[in-house]
Amino acid sequence: MKKPPEKFDVVVIGGGPAGMMAAGRAAELGVRVALVEKNQSLGKKLLLTGKGRCNITQAEFNDKEFIRKLGKENGKFLFSALASLGPADVIDFFAARNLKTKVEKDGRVFPAANISGDVRDSLQKYLRENGVRIIFGAEVRQLETVQNEIKSIRLKDATIYADKFILCTGGKSYPRTGSTGDGYRWAEQLGHTIIKPRPALAPIKIKEDWVKDLQGVSLQNVELKVLQKDKKQESYFGEMLFTHFGLSGPIVLTASRRVGELLENGAVVIAIDLEPSLGREQLDEKLRKDFQKNIHKDFKNYLQEMLPQKMVEVVIKLSGIEAKKKLNFITRSERQKLVALLKNLRMTVEGTLGYEQAIITSGGVDLREVDSKTLRSKIIKNLFFAGEILDLDGPTGGYNLQICWSTSYVAGTCAAKGELRKNL
Repeated sequence: MKKPPEKFDVVVIGGGPAGMMAAGRAAELGVRVALVEKNQSLGKKLLLTGKGRCNITQAEFNDKEFIRKLGKENGKFLFSALASLGPADVIDFFAARNLKTKVEKDGRVFPAANISGDVRDSLQKYLRENGVRIIFGAEVRQLETVQNEIKSIRLKDATIYADKFILCTGGKSYPRTGSTGDGYRWAEQLGHTIIKPRPALAPIKIKEDWVKDLQGVSLQNVELKVLQKDKKQESYFGEMLFTHFGLSGPIVLTASRRVGELLENGAVVIAIDLEPSLGREQLDEKLRKDFQKNIHKDFKNYLQEMLPQKMVEVVIKLSGIEAKKKLNFITRSERQKLVALLKNLRMTVEGTLGYEQAIITSGGVDLREVDSKTLRSKIIKNLFFAGEILDLDGPTGGYNLQICWSTSYVAGTCAAKGELRKNL
């Protein structure tokens, strides 16, 4: 037997970080809000972020610099939302709910206790304090529209009516948490354009077998270049990690979006510069002088002073120089081959690990069809979007959760204020 229909001022679909913030904010402003979640708990994906620690934001308090990291094409869309709720505001928001935070390397902001569940608990407290009605196990079957307005959402055994709706359904990454791309389908059915979704912030598979020998090796202050047809497409500087399948770590995850795009047009090569502070000639000169000073030292022993142990064996193999060869017997051509390896260690990309391992999804609802000041649809007048469903994403380091907080805060505010004006 179907339940009788219910009516709310605002209905938020999706109980992830964006959905919780949007629902809490709308209810805080005094309207009746329902949060619809198909799982039996909220924030399942949130618990996995930051390897279970939850990198809640990035301590970049200059809005222009924050936007620059998102890319000039789409980043500017966030200016208004970021002004409403920026990184400092997010830190204050959680502090007001007794969640202490700390700033770590590269401006990453984490809960002081390193527990992502503390972030979810704070948001759930926000929902309770403001009387949000949470409907669990509620899989949306259809958005029912009349002309250019959504009138209700139909669940398996109920229909819910509202004046405003906010879609916070996320993307397609970590599908086991419920992110299966439903929001894209609904938005498209309502007339919105969907920019092709792709897995982003994902580890990268490498074809060469020798990469497996480097499993667990972490490199810092290196440059990663993405090449196609031997031309540099992008470059990234920072920290990376070798794994049993290929590459991971901050700069690899950030590069994965571009790698995924390029793979659709042909083969992609990743080149690592292990000595980015030195040009080729400078490195060659350094090696020449080192070899002269240490003429009786074995090649292998010299490399052990430069590189992690596992990398020594790989470089010896790739260079073709005998491990026990004395430095003074290394030829100029051998030395230059070593320079080439250290400055341009090349690997062929097999692919990314896809949505199962991707932290976020790039692509989504075309930003040209959404009002950046209100997050309201330009096509459906009572529909708002927030979070990962939008074609807006950034690098690893707290940028993407900040996008969630900023857009959902504005969507919740504007959806509620429209109701408040109506009720006056």
